[in-house]
Amino acid sequence: MQDQQTAMPNADQLAYWNGDAGDKWARLQARLDDLFAPIGAAAVAAAGVRQGDRVLDVGCGCGDTVLALAEAVGPLGAVTGVDISAPMLAVAGRRIAGRALPQAAVLKADAATEPFSPGTFDLAFSRFGVMFFDAPSEAFVNIRRALAPGGRLFFACWRPFSGNPWFHTPYKAAVPHLPEQDKPDPDAPGPFAFADPERVKRILGVAGFGDVEVAPFDATLRFGRSGDIEDALRFIVQIGPVARALATGTDAQKEAALAGVRDALRNSDGPDGIGLGARCWFVSAVA
Repeated sequence: MQDQQTAMPNADQLAYWNGDAGDKWARLQARLDDLFAPIGAAAVAAAGVRQGDRVLDVGCGCGDTVLALAEAVGPLGAVTGVDISAPMLAVAGRRIAGRALPQAAVLKADAATEPFSPGTFDLAFSRFGVMFFDAPSEAFVNIRRALAPGGRLFFACWRPFSGNPWFHTPYKAAVPHLPEQDKPDPDAPGPFAFADPERVKRILGVAGFGDVEVAPFDATLRFGRSGDIEDALRFIVQIGPVARALATGTDAQKEAALAGVRDALRNSDGPDGIGLGARCWFVSAVA
């Protein structure tokens, strides 16, 4: 008989984001918000948020996009941020309370399965929160049901790993010094599950969305001030594929890997700080 926890939808993600990963992202909230600020601001603008909109923010994390969306919809609108991570939602709740935005709220829920009342929202939005569903088409069916007729979907997701310097550069610098790394299934839940735009279009089409558009968006992420290589190193090795790679190997191998990442960051230093490119898709559709 299959274990009940294992049988739950998105059980692996639930465990992951309520464990060390969720605690880490909650602890790094301010730094991560600054890092992703260029993408978040562009995504909110591109989503065409209107005054009075009712917005569902999928995978809202520590609440940065909830706050931005709440400002955009104004006092006549409403924003509900949903996430499966209790540590991150605790941070989001405190931030909302501190800003006194009655139109904003967060809910611990899985957007893939939560029984939202049909037609509740005008817009479903996500910044990097929709690539982790075990069954993505079914998840988007659930999200579409929560939208009013003609409601909009907008999300940001990552383009391929190899074309994303902020992921690939530190990883490529570290792995020659570490044990051979597993090659992930490109369609498995994870940051790059939606890297293929044709797969995204198929998933949304099966879920009943129309007018699907996938457009590229590029940004530069700043990991630290110019010259502050050690601070940037301490930060970057805590997130993304390089963090998982560095969990393997001997102490000597890890030291060699860190030296490789340090050199890569030094090569990415410039007058505006230590910057690495980020490559996204901005995806829009209509219910």
